[in-house]
Amino acid sequence: MENASSVKEFILLGLSGNQGVQKMYFVTFLLFYMIIVAGNLLIIITVISSQHLNSPMYFFLCYLSFVDICYSSVTAPKMIADFLVENKTISFVGCIAQLFGVHFFGCTEIFILTVMAYDRYTAICRPLHYTTLMTRRVCGQLVIGSWVGGFLHSIVQTLLTTQLPFCGPNKIDHYFCDVHPLLQLACTDTYTMGIIVVANSGMITLSCFIILVMSYVVILASLKNQTSEGRYKALSTCGSHITMVILFYGPCTFIYIRPSSNLGEDKSVAVFYTVITPMLNPLIYTLRNQKVKQAMRKLWSRKVGSEDGK
Repeated sequence: MENASSVKEFILLGLSGNQGVQKMYFVTFLLFYMIIVAGNLLIIITVISSQHLNSPMYFFLCYLSFVDICYSSVTAPKMIADFLVENKTISFVGCIAQLFGVHFFGCTEIFILTVMAYDRYTAICRPLHYTTLMTRRVCGQLVIGSWVGGFLHSIVQTLLTTQLPFCGPNKIDHYFCDVHPLLQLACTDTYTMGIIVVANSGMITLSCFIILVMSYVVILASLKNQTSEGRYKALSTCGSHITMVILFYGPCTFIYIRPSSNLGEDKSVAVFYTVITPMLNPLIYTLRNQKVKQAMRKLWSRKVGSEDGK
């Protein structure tokens, strides 16, 4: 990871320079991070332990929750710790590692959300072929493909960034290391690099978004021929996924599909897809899904029962 840089560490300016605001942010984001880990772990444990949540939809949900924990863990702990210190430094290697993690888990989440849309399309539009199309092996291959796709995207972004020379200044107007803030600090012309970075991220985001939209257009068109009860059941299974797609894709598209012009604005928007969306994922899927709620009640009653029997 050696390059022509004289900069050995960066200073993260964070979300705010106000000490009082930082203390308030520390409590708030620590609570948010605890909810992210606890909520998504609960979904993972519930899906694994429940015999009734063995369909592909819950298989993908389990991996989505795991990715959410990893994704938020790349940025949130460092951000929370920095609220309590004056010198918010991060080493060059640590910065590049954080950039890799953000793009790896973020892109993997985009692919898993796309795979979940395909799963809903298959279940609603081709119900007779669903069990043969979405076998355990196929589901596993789709998840592996999502991880590989995320890795390839991330390695491209990371390798491009490590080739840039950094001679100072070393202050990043963000709470984590990302491509756009680093491009602005490089002591060379980054116009071509910026176009490549936007094209790379934009191609993935747009292609996946088009697949998502097409899936739901076909789903909505097919629902015209179903009964009102069938429409309600189909839409209820899609509602949680559509909500997650809007919450995640909206901010991501805003940040990565255009050249960055306002880093202060970008870091405020980044809070949504790195912290808020992973925190809301368990709430959205439990509040709107009766099967998950029932499985959680059974899991809780088993735990209470086993403790009472001791």
